[in-house]
Amino acid sequence: MENPADPDASPAVAGGAPKTGATQRRRRSTKAKANAAEAPTETSVAALIVAHDQARRIAATVRAARAIPGVDLVLVVDDGSTDNTQDLARKAGAVVVRHSHNRGRTEAIETGASVVAMRDLPGRPPRALLLLDGALGNYAIGAAPLIPAVTESVTDLAIGLTAGGKTAAGVSSSAARKAIERASNWVPRQPLSRVRCLTREAFEAAIPLARGDGLEAGMTLDVLHAGLLVSEVECEILHKPIRKAKRTTAQRLVRLRDVQMAIAARRARALLSTTTGAVVDRLPFGGTAPDGADQSADAAAGESVAPGESTLEAEPASSKKVPATKKRASSRTKKTLAPANASPKIKPAAPDKVATPKKAAPQAKRAPSKEPQ
Repeated sequence: MENPADPDASPAVAGGAPKTGATQRRRRSTKAKANAAEAPTETSVAALIVAHDQARRIAATVRAARAIPGVDLVLVVDDGSTDNTQDLARKAGAVVVRHSHNRGRTEAIETGASVVAMRDLPGRPPRALLLLDGALGNYAIGAAPLIPAVTESVTDLAIGLTAGGKTAAGVSSSAARKAIERASNWVPRQPLSRVRCLTREAFEAAIPLARGDGLEAGMTLDVLHAGLLVSEVECEILHKPIRKAKRTTAQRLVRLRDVQMAIAARRARALLSTTTGAVVDRLPFGGTAPDGADQSADAAAGESVAPGESTLEAEPASSKKVPATKKRASSRTKKTLAPANASPKIKPAAPDKVATPKKAAPQAKRAPSKEPQ
């Protein structure tokens, strides 16, 4: 005999009413929610694309970023573009945030990271950030190897090697390479690569970001200083993110200045933290009292008072005792003080000093000079 209480045994419920489609859909949605709650949470990735006047390639970049496995959010920060970059990015399926004027790549990344943090789902780990350039186009899908390196906890900051993984040349790249080698004994091939993926913890360690072209070098140094892992991953990106004319001497000097300023700021911060730690270590108890110091002090204070007596009763007893120093002082004062009835002793003045005033000598010299009348 079939059990009418079992929903899978009979198509009818108690009372003879058949199950409707709405009831079945409600049960399926409830089971799906329960299975999703029981499933292990995996770290998802948000693709953060910074674009400025990239109407020609922004749509292809967004579509390629959405095709990367593990990316569930594509955010485009329109940094004050004068063309229809934001409209094309929105039509391609991206969430668009726009600056009213050009604030720079650093401000755009900070704005995009804050928007991604607001869109994180409750109960799930925060999204990792995949930094892409708006000019990549279809080559943006080549950044896919960076995703598993971060989501599988292999590294905290994955730097993408473009152009076949060749060692970057130039004065700015050499300066950043030497600074990173000095900080970690690791020599990167492309320390200024803009294509990179990092966890939220690594991004917060790099806040505030360095300005200008020193963003990548400062980020890498901050993540290394925080004790996190940094590695380079080869990506199939043969197209450079920025295809412009050859840099002039002034632009190269500006780039070198930004990199050197980021390196100097991180070096000064590390030196300050080391000096502060050394000073604190030299202080007693490292600047704070140990946990057992207060308890030992309370125990010593409790031993001086007998059990059953209050501290108010113990104070008069301690006031009756006169210290030895006070006794010695009182004995010395008794020896030096004279009796009250004794007359004061006055030393007689010397006769020479009293009898001969200072003005007497000039008067004696003037007397013989007067003529007799």
